[in-house]
Amino acid sequence: MSLKVAKFTIGQVVKHRIFPFRGVIFDVDPVYANTEEWWNAIPENVRPRKDQPFYHLLAENDDTEYVAYVSEQNLLIDDSENPIRHPQLAEFFETQIDGVYMPKERISH
Repeated sequence: MSLKVAKFTIGQVVKHRIFPFRGVIFDVDPVYANTEEWWNAIPENVRPRKDQPFYHLLAENDDTEYVAYVSEQNLLIDDSENPIRHPQLAEFFETQIDGVYMPKERISH
């Protein structure tokens, strides 16, 4: 299996290609890295390939905010310019510049 270069980057605002939600990317997996249980819960007729980048989003729809895990094939750039209202946004990002959220500097051991 060859790895694909991620099309989207951390801090970009994206929307789902099919479902009515949007979010900001806070992490990227080069290939599927969630559980088999999660994978099998996706209806087979819309189940994405595992050999593509998957994105962790601080997601929101009209009713709520949550964390989503979405395949690259199901994402599009969100050019609405509306700010993300997710309550965890400040944990990951500083400010928004030209539509992209700037990640906070992380210090690790």
